[in-house]
Amino acid sequence: MSGRFLPLLKRDMARLLLGGRGGGAVMPVLFFLSVAMLYPFAVGPVAPLLARTGGGVIWIAALLAAILPLDRLVEPDIEGGQFDQWALRGISEEMVIAVRVLAHWLSFGPPLMLAALPAAALLGIDGPTLRTVELGLLAGTPGLAALGVTVAALTAGLRGGAALGGLLVIPLAVPVLIFGAGSLGSGGDSGLALAAAASLVLLAIAPFAGGAAVRSARS
Repeated sequence: MSGRFLPLLKRDMARLLLGGRGGGAVMPVLFFLSVAMLYPFAVGPVAPLLARTGGGVIWIAALLAAILPLDRLVEPDIEGGQFDQWALRGISEEMVIAVRVLAHWLSFGPPLMLAALPAAALLGIDGPTLRTVELGLLAGTPGLAALGVTVAALTAGLRGGAALGGLLVIPLAVPVLIFGAGSLGSGGDSGLALAAAASLVLLAIAPFAGGAAVRSARS
């Protein structure tokens, strides 16, 4: 298994981190920081308001940043016949999608958690709240990665698939967003646990739903 897993992961990481014309992992981070930087201009420099709402803004920025690479997650490999080559080598679509979810998360999850540090400074978020935000991102971003890859597989080959994928991801990500952002309020640890549970459900579904969608797109 590792003989196939590691080469696939290395290939996906190289594509998603560097990204070519898509900007790789840099674009989601820049987008994330841009939202955090512009938000104080929109609501005004009221420190208590920024500190109270900043955590939710970080979560919305993380969701939107996760959507940016949707068009590069699955469709190029279907168009290029890469999935056919993997099938001939006995590598299932489910395994490819599972590796793609891991690579997608590694390309945007940890970078966004690092970018949350300067974002928190821009928004005036205090230390305990930042800790909850970081734990929430750690619990919720794997679910966003699984959802992104699944939707990218479902919309691959469709006209305007990237835009449609973004529209599908946003409502489907609402549970993760509610539980993750809810942990900043009265939800506390229970909010983090529910965000992690929602992520686990999405991670369990993604390989099978994404693999079936890829087979349908290839047929």
